[in-house]
Amino acid sequence: MTKPLGLAIIGLSMAHKPHVEALRNLSQKVSIVHCFAPSESRRAAFSKQHPDLPMASSLDQVLSDPKVDMVLILTPPWSHHELVAACAKAGKHVLLEKPLDVTAERARQSVALMEQAGLNFGVVFQFRFRAASIALREMLDSGALGELVSGSASVRWWRSPEYYAEPGRGMKARDGGGVLLTQAIHTLDLFMSLAGPIAKVAAMVKTTPLRTIDTEDLVAAAVEFRNGAIGTIDATTVSYPGQPERIELACTQATAILAAEELTVYFKDGRVVTTEGASGNGGGADPMAFSCAAHQALIEDFVDAVREGRPSRCSGAEAAKVHTLIEALLESGATHQQVHIPL
Repeated sequence: MTKPLGLAIIGLSMAHKPHVEALRNLSQKVSIVHCFAPSESRRAAFSKQHPDLPMASSLDQVLSDPKVDMVLILTPPWSHHELVAACAKAGKHVLLEKPLDVTAERARQSVALMEQAGLNFGVVFQFRFRAASIALREMLDSGALGELVSGSASVRWWRSPEYYAEPGRGMKARDGGGVLLTQAIHTLDLFMSLAGPIAKVAAMVKTTPLRTIDTEDLVAAAVEFRNGAIGTIDATTVSYPGQPERIELACTQATAILAAEELTVYFKDGRVVTTEGASGNGGGADPMAFSCAAHQALIEDFVDAVREGRPSRCSGAEAAKVHTLIEALLESGATHQQVHIPL
């Protein structure tokens, strides 16, 4: 049996939960060598939850260890570029929790660093790895749905006062962005990967009086795709109690509706095809209320990609595309003008 690759986790906030569960399920392929966070209290809390996992006392200990083949980064967005740069210098492959970074430019810089180092760079956009998402991707690739005519993405989630009570939550200084960068980014990434590139947007962006935050929590936009199709983007965290995120693609031969992990395709010849998935989606007050299955599929693909010397299915370069879209939406909302998105 092939020896498992060594992995270190950097960042031990609530985002670690599905990752650790998935990594335990993948123990024959990947082994957790170190776990680290700068905060001593966070390390202590993590150790109490996972007493069997080895804890590192410093970043240097993690990056200097030859047993570490790859690093899983789960830290706040503003720290991403510096940590990616340190991993690239140390010769470690990187799997990075979204967002890639707080700006498209910093995201591109991280991608370039990893490419120059010849290392695999993956980003955690696990929605791409849901069974229903994969089924829809295969239908689109086969041409069974025809050409896209209209596409919409809707993320009508709820985040409670308790969620925003954590210091810095919803603030640019900590999170880098609001509903687009922190919550809807998963659906927007999946939307673009399925529907194709977006050419221009016209958006309205607001911060509601429900929270004391300086990032947006309400976005509505009209979009035009490069193939000429048009559609909408709707994203918010004020829709109590939280609805499943939804992507609808109206094509020349069928309409596909992807609601969280459930897919329904209505063909014009009368056929209806469905693919069911897990019911939990993290759209309500508990953002971690979902299965780790998609995380596990993504991590397994990344580990296999490292071993096989190929790019992972959700590479840094691929993930950077959604950051360009998010910046265009924010720019349009600020200027009240239509914004064209470069190729």
